[in-house]
Amino acid sequence: MPTELFVYGTLRCAPVLRGLIGRTPRGVPDSAPGWRAANLAGRVYPGLVPGPGAAAGAVLSDLTPAEWRVLDDFEGQPYELSPVTLASGSHAMAYLWTIDADVLPTDWNLQHFEQHDLAAYTRRFR
Repeated sequence: MPTELFVYGTLRCAPVLRGLIGRTPRGVPDSAPGWRAANLAGRVYPGLVPGPGAAAGAVLSDLTPAEWRVLDDFEGQPYELSPVTLASGSHAMAYLWTIDADVLPTDWNLQHFEQHDLAAYTRRFR
């Protein structure tokens, strides 16, 4: 069972985590050099893909096995759970996007998502 999860998109938002697993795990800020949180065609959530710079995010380290199963089911395909090396030098698992055709050249923006899409996105958990 993986121990740490690097989150870079909607899983950085407390309302999303509460909607999925019923709580907000503690997240330690970190980034993933050589990766970017890319906008995806027709979606409000990002995909982690290779790219310049470093994807900003946080590491969740206190997830239970049941919570991992919930997150695996939520992410599903076409995400793939794989290890990444972080700027801190530690390693964590991350959900990587696997369909190149969906990846847009622009980076996903957390603040834009929180201001424009979060409320509608979290309604699905009610």
